Amino acid sequence: MKLIDDLHKGIWVYGFGEEIRDMLLANEDRCFRLNSLSPLKVSERSAIIREMLGGIEEPFTIHSPFRCDFGKHIFIGRNFVANFNLTILDEAIVTIGDNVFIGPNCGIYTINHALLPDQRNEGVMRALPVTIGDNVWIASNVIILPGVTIGEGAVIGAGSVVTTDIPPFTFAVGSPCRPRRQITESDRIDMTAQGL
Repeated sequence: MKLIDDLHKGIWVYGFGEEIRDMLLANEDRCFRLNSLSPLKVSERSAIIREMLGGIEEPFTIHSPFRCDFGKHIFIGRNFVANFNLTILDEAIVTIGDNVFIGPNCGIYTINHALLPDQRNEGVMRALPVTIGDNVWIASNVIILPGVTIGEGAVIGAGSVVTTDIPPFTFAVGSPCRPRRQITESDRIDMTAQGL
């Protein structure tokens, strides 16, 4: 579909239309079915998630509620954990690496609307991809905005609004989110001191 291709190119488009609406409704139904299932229905939930997403590797845990716009533009690596109430607006590609943990009440957004009301009301919008590297921890109540890349091993502190790229192995926090310091071997917790 040309509109989706143009969104993936990051250009401004008129995004309203029947075909887009039908795609959004179809995926909203998949989200509804997933979120209506008991957590104990592991195989049924897994089947819906695999039907919904562009790709996801085992093992993974996605707690309900989970919502996304299209689903098919989301690609997730192995050992993914998404806590309650993750929302992904995937008009552009969202790539999530291996061993990524996402806390509760987080949002990943690829879509942006025009600032002027008349253009916004006409559906003028564009999308930019989001990439999250391997071994990233995103704490609770974090918002990740269009076009952001979070580097491998980074940690995003609770309540952050990520507006720009975050370097690898960096602890970053705030609104807007800013790097605070590197994550190093000095951050290792000595489990033997606790008798473990």
